[in-house]
Amino acid sequence: MITAGFIGCGNMGGALAKAAAKSIGGKNILLSDFVEEKAENLAEEIFAHAADNKTIAENCKYIFLGVKPQVIFDTIKEITSVLKKRKDRYVVISMAAGISIEAIEKAFGFNAPVIRIMPNTPVAVGKGVILYSCDGEITVKETEEFEEIFKFAGITDKIDEKLIDAASALSGCGPAFVYLFIEALSDGGVLCGLPRDKALLYAAETVKGAAEMVLNSGKHPGELKDNVCSPGGTTIEGVKALEMGAFRATTVNAVSKAYEKTLFLKK
Repeated sequence: MITAGFIGCGNMGGALAKAAAKSIGGKNILLSDFVEEKAENLAEEIFAHAADNKTIAENCKYIFLGVKPQVIFDTIKEITSVLKKRKDRYVVISMAAGISIEAIEKAFGFNAPVIRIMPNTPVAVGKGVILYSCDGEITVKETEEFEEIFKFAGITDKIDEKLIDAASALSGCGPAFVYLFIEALSDGGVLCGLPRDKALLYAAETVKGAAEMVLNSGKHPGELKDNVCSPGGTTIEGVKALEMGAFRATTVNAVSKAYEKTLFLKK
């Protein structure tokens, strides 16, 4: 049996496949995509094998559905008869935004073991977040194997499915918000006279270092902020400017709006 098969090799599916290859080896991975060349090129890169959807459904223990929400039910329909014939154990893993485990099970028409995941783009550099929820069919061993497959992708965190959409609005959409902030920081540096390449480097490394401080110091972000703000100093002047622009309220609203959009797409 092949360990993992990825149906859909777009930005996210491809990034997850690359991370999986680091832990289980490309020879244990099958890849398919609507654009065959995309699967073939990725297979060559990670020493995996290109295949079709039904071959993946027939042979893989963990079957990743990396297709867009609007086509996932067509994909499920294509592989349902194949999975029904299998006598061995397999797990279906969906990363379709807004599509519940219940909806996936209903589409199959039988009790297929399902894990629903919501990864973010930094999995491509091993610093991602993969949220996941399981149906009642998934065993403890299978969750352990799933986490082992993605040990080089970043962190994996099991979460109640009722919270996964809210969490994804933060971790899934959050990188885009952070990229905007990094770009804005570097723009500020350029405005003050820095060369663009220097400004971008300093901005990205500053955000990276600040994040590590939050993760490793055990201190609240507010306390860490206060530690940088000397009385009457330059930093507090900048913080004042951000607050005058409703920086925190705007950021909170960005996550909230992303969550609301997810709920709208589920209707």
